[in-house]
Amino acid sequence: MSVVKSTLPEADLKVVGEALQGALVDLVDLSLVAKQVHWNVIGPRFRSVHLQLDEVVGTARLHSDSVAERASALGVNPDGRSASVARATAIREVPSGWIKDVDAVRILVDALGVVVGRMRERIQATADPDPVSQDIIIGLTADLEKHAWMFQAESE
Repeated sequence: MSVVKSTLPEADLKVVGEALQGALVDLVDLSLVAKQVHWNVIGPRFRSVHLQLDEVVGTARLHSDSVAERASALGVNPDGRSASVARATAIREVPSGWIKDVDAVRILVDALGVVVGRMRERIQATADPDPVSQDIIIGLTADLEKHAWMFQAESE
């Protein structure tokens, strides 16, 4: 039972709630992956990759808050707990230990590709039931695609 009552019909709320929860999981995991790589990157391009990773973390954290607050506003409980994120993520696990700069770039290209692909599915899913949530997902996808472009430009 929700304390917050949504103006969306129940069927639409289910679709939108799932899209927002999925987006939250992807953003939380992306921020964790980028930070883990940030702490362990080594190599000649260390500084530029290190700084670029923090930009991804900032973007993911900013948008995760927007997504979670949108879910709450609709009466959907956002779940960013580590166990929930681990169960639902589609991003590959980051290897332990030091990560060469070229591998760091590859890890982020892959992670961003997965997340952007899933966000684009959510854009389609939320188009009819809730254009407001769709707009939030469109905006964050644009930011993630910019990061994806910049990491792809770094790859060899």
